[in-house]
Amino acid sequence: MTQPLNMPLGEPLAGDDRYEDARGIAGVPDGFSRFWTPYRMAYIRGEAKPTDSSADECPFCRAPQRSDEEGLIVYRGAQCFVVMNLFPYNSGHMLVCPYRHVSDYTELNEDERVELGELTAQAMRVTRAIAAPHGFNLGMNQGDVAGAGIAAHLHQHIVPRWAGDANFLPIIAQTKAIPELLEDARRRLAQAWTLTGDE
Repeated sequence: MTQPLNMPLGEPLAGDDRYEDARGIAGVPDGFSRFWTPYRMAYIRGEAKPTDSSADECPFCRAPQRSDEEGLIVYRGAQCFVVMNLFPYNSGHMLVCPYRHVSDYTELNEDERVELGELTAQAMRVTRAIAAPHGFNLGMNQGDVAGAGIAAHLHQHIVPRWAGDANFLPIIAQTKAIPELLEDARRRLAQAWTLTGDE
């Protein structure tokens, strides 16, 4: 989507059926346009989320078995790989995962810990080169209670941030507007990774 979200109220994008002019909604108009993102319901409902913690059900174990395009893999290292987050907090949201199905940071061996850190740094360099973010959120959630969506397989988040990238949508609509398709973001990041080289 190229149109900014701060467009005048009640003026949906021409030809974009994700927007609905509030003046045509039954009842008393409230002056707000609606930005329809039904594809987000899969995330909200937890569809396709593993029902158990086995490696057979784990999306982070299955992704490396697919092609880079199908698995949304940006880069494959010796111990860890970089993959696009299927439900990103922001454009360019990547995850660094060990190939081994381990849940806790303390379970990583030394080689895995080193490569996880190196790939995190390279992901930041590549993102800076192609998207010029103003900052990053980095982190990992250990366990369900800490907010880990897939608690059984450790993963490090790399979330690019820009000034003004947060708005009301996540707060009142549980929706995040992502202007780039995951496939396109993966392709750009993977190409840039090759161009910048492994540092």
